[in-house]
Amino acid sequence: MAYKPGQKPEHSGQFQERGPRGGKVTNNEVTGIEGKPLPPTSKSGNQWVQVDKTKHKR
Repeated sequence: MAYKPGQKPEHSGQFQERGPRGGKVTNNEVTGIEGKPLPPTSKSGNQWVQVDKTKHKR
């Protein structure tokens, strides 16, 4: 699932920036925390895609 900048992800993990048509834009990866808004992307129209979910026991 792709998230827009400022949107709150459902699960914590690593997010990578993707272009409007889904292509990889940069090597820019951020750590998104569940319930906290994602940072702005480098260009308007880009989105964040979760590439690695946080692994922890509950």
